[in-house]
Amino acid sequence: MIREKSVNVSSGYFMLAFLAAAQTLGVIAFIFATETSSPVWVIPAVLLNIVLLLLWFGLFMVHPNQAKVLQLFGSYKGTARQPGLRWANPFYSKKAVSVKVRNFESGKLKVNESSGSPIEIAAVVVWRVVDTAEAVFEVDDFEEFVNIQSEAALRNLATSYPYESDKEDETSLRSHPAKISESLRKEIQDRLEKAGVEVIEARISHLAYAPEIANAMLRRQQASAIIAARERIVEGAVGMVELALSELSRQEIVDLDEERKATMVSNLLVVLCSEDNAQPVLNTGTLY
Repeated sequence: MIREKSVNVSSGYFMLAFLAAAQTLGVIAFIFATETSSPVWVIPAVLLNIVLLLLWFGLFMVHPNQAKVLQLFGSYKGTARQPGLRWANPFYSKKAVSVKVRNFESGKLKVNESSGSPIEIAAVVVWRVVDTAEAVFEVDDFEEFVNIQSEAALRNLATSYPYESDKEDETSLRSHPAKISESLRKEIQDRLEKAGVEVIEARISHLAYAPEIANAMLRRQQASAIIAARERIVEGAVGMVELALSELSRQEIVDLDEERKATMVSNLLVVLCSEDNAQPVLNTGTLY
């Protein structure tokens, strides 16, 4: 693999002043040579001006957060990262590569999560180029490579986890966003390592059931919520009944046999667990 190597290039400001002065002298020399009409002076003056003209092509600008990849006839010579006006061999080709932090949002992908239910998922990926040589020479188009591999990693992640789970210790796409984001970042980073790209952050930006099963899954979620609420209500009602019987016995307010206790427990559970308000019934006689 081709790795980035730094190359020291000359200051462009010094070369600009030098070339300006040298070009002026070259023009003066050419004018003098043409006036003398002597080939001894004309040919060197013409060659001098041609050489100076070629040297002008060695000047190039490096902007902040930008790098220039230098090649000589197809051979990689190094990367210039120092910002400002620079000068290098005029025969070097100079390809600009941005090393700024970039981000993109993938399209909404329709995939089956680990339980087999179709879902829609999308992600935002924040990345930057850290090795310009790998980005230019190891892949054809590193920007397109980042987009395609990020979507492939997102698709693979979605099929590895359920949308949501009833088990508390099981990781799911919906209930563990931080863990899922870190897994997605590592998945994308592994795929982009060869392209000289660092993945700074990757987060899910859209997550939903596919439209064809959204209503059914909504009813399932509502049923799960109702069951969980009922469990809490029954748990609390049993505690309240236990407390009521314990307080009646401790304060010796009334002495209840087992049958009366069963009747009282039944009535209290109906009152506490019912969704509707209880309708009291006054019993003026005995229970028998």
